[in-house]
Amino acid sequence: MRTRATHGMVDVMTTTLTKSRENRVIAGVCAGLAHHFGWKPRTVRLLFVLSCLLPGPQFVIYLALWIIMR
Repeated sequence: MRTRATHGMVDVMTTTLTKSRENRVIAGVCAGLAHHFGWKPRTVRLLFVLSCLLPGPQFVIYLALWIIMR
């Protein structure tokens, strides 16, 4: 969700990282990340699945984002 905040003469664009409520498959984390970065949700999901083929803490990061994101 993007909101505009005005601080004096400067117009600042703030962004909040939120889970998607409409375009969710499991928890809405990938769709929320896609919305935040301006990508398509399918692209982020595909990147996540491909990253799972590599060694690393992908599932732990997904669970942490699931908990952290509103």
